[in-house]
Amino acid sequence: MLIQTVKTLFRRDLERLRQEIDLYKNEAIIWHTERGIANSAGNLCLHLVGNLNTYLGAELGKTGYIRQRELEFSLKGISKASLLEKIDDTMVVVDNALNTLTETQLEGEYPMLVFEEKTSTGYLLVHLTTHLTYHLGQVNYHRRLLDT
Repeated sequence: MLIQTVKTLFRRDLERLRQEIDLYKNEAIIWHTERGIANSAGNLCLHLVGNLNTYLGAELGKTGYIRQRELEFSLKGISKASLLEKIDDTMVVVDNALNTLTETQLEGEYPMLVFEEKTSTGYLLVHLTTHLTYHLGQVNYHRRLLDT
């Protein structure tokens, strides 16, 4: 049951992320930061794509993805179309990785140490859904605040 729940939540929020990025009227604003706003919507999008491709794609789905986390926050000016494509590709990666999981694996230890202590795969999946939702809210706020 948890697998289907997180699959639904990832799909819902990745589609919302796609909608948020697509709603920017001025594509340049996607990369804009203001006083007190540390990360642009574009960088948050790259961070979420990198995060999910690492912990779900590479680790659980065995995609071979290699994360370059520093670039998630330093790259600028990637086109809106390219960001949307990255989100679409990530939705496929997430679905494929979750389709390989069993309920038994959820209870087992996640194969990579992510936090200070080992966690179950189920715990990490719940964490990843809340991480996505947290940054999705930031993207939404960024767009409504700056893309006027």
